[in-house]
Amino acid sequence: MKKILAAFGCFIISTYSMYAQTEPIKIAGNAQGSTYHITYFDKQNRDLQPEIEKILSDFDKSVSTYLPSSIISKINSNKKDVKADKYFTTCFNKAKEVWKNTDGAFDPTVYPLVNAWGFGPGKKQNIEKEKIDSMLKFVGFDLIELKGNTVVKKDPRVGLDFNAFAQGYSVDVVSDFLNSKGIFSYIVEIGGEVYAKGKKPNGDNWSIGIEKPIENKDSVNPIKAIVKLENMAVSTSGNYRRFFIENGIRYGHHIDPKTGYPTKNNLLSATVFAKECISSDANATGILVLGLEKAKKFLEMHPELQAYLIYSDEKGNYQIYETPGVKSFVTEAGE
Repeated sequence: MKKILAAFGCFIISTYSMYAQTEPIKIAGNAQGSTYHITYFDKQNRDLQPEIEKILSDFDKSVSTYLPSSIISKINSNKKDVKADKYFTTCFNKAKEVWKNTDGAFDPTVYPLVNAWGFGPGKKQNIEKEKIDSMLKFVGFDLIELKGNTVVKKDPRVGLDFNAFAQGYSVDVVSDFLNSKGIFSYIVEIGGEVYAKGKKPNGDNWSIGIEKPIENKDSVNPIKAIVKLENMAVSTSGNYRRFFIENGIRYGHHIDPKTGYPTKNNLLSATVFAKECISSDANATGILVLGLEKAKKFLEMHPELQAYLIYSDEKGNYQIYETPGVKSFVTEAGE
């Protein structure tokens, strides 16, 4: 789904007296239509997988559009007396923030369009300009608000889709859980979204790779860059994993809320670094929709975000744009 590969191979771990074990604890499983991989060092050597899977299950019951019984699905279906929980509320408020900051490039109310294009739980529709124009009338985050724990719509056809950043938020939720257990050396990856806390006991940073944005739905792409992480979240958005080709035209899964059509620009992937994964994930999506030039201006206004952008030049060659802080923890693969 997403384009970051965590380096979860064999670790060489130095033994420190503060840790009861000499090897990391590694757990993995399925979540949110994707997979998760978590590695942590725990002086009590606890297996926390059952508790983590319970957290992820509860998370889906709140914000997964693929569960008809979830809170977000009930809201989209206009069920009565639906109350937002903490997961939904956090997603809604972050979405409103990023929607404003990106001038609407990031907008979870594209949900009806995501379904129409076949990238959601609904069946793909035959796309016609008149149909897109009709749907755009109820796309816009100004058409919905949260009053207390109740969602109020100006149009009942408005629907929400948090899938563009919910996985990032789930990384934060699991990270908070590990922190609560007194674990401060770990890396959490869910669907390609990553947060790394502290360092390994031997003093090394956690490492991940950023893929080359080569069209590929099934297997791993070559690594373009290596990232050294410490107390940092990272997310990548791109259209080279989820797309379809119809009548010779390629359609990616990121929908431009202003046009109703998949984005078309020379920005191939956007990797964003932030303190929280919900922020890196949401802003990576917004940046990909903005395109390169608008993204540069956006990043200048938001120094709390660092970014590594891969784009195609006029000759079709890969080029890199990176914010100043990135050079301290990202290196090109092979360097």
